[in-house]
Amino acid sequence: MKKYIAIDEEVLVRLVEGKRVEGSLHRDKFTGVITFNAYKRKSRNCANDRLVKKLPWGWVKESIQRIKVYGSFPKELGAAAVMGLMDDHHRDAKNAMIERELTEFC
Repeated sequence: MKKYIAIDEEVLVRLVEGKRVEGSLHRDKFTGVITFNAYKRKSRNCANDRLVKKLPWGWVKESIQRIKVYGSFPKELGAAAVMGLMDDHHRDAKNAMIERELTEFC
């Protein structure tokens, strides 16, 4: 018994070009025709993060939805020194955010 699969022409062109096509394959319960529906996925066009300030141990960046703070500290400094540096780092990040707000609205 032969079964045929109904595929859109756009999907067939993408298959002939050697591209990968993701989708769902199902059989219609009334007609018995097997159809393939390709997922209509869009490519992600994300804007790059904008650097607010470069800090001694990391950076502060701004994206469309978030403010990102990154810090990386060397292990050889010890726990107490790293905790002190983290406090300084966060203070600098907060000051950078305040400066950004002041320059943005002035």
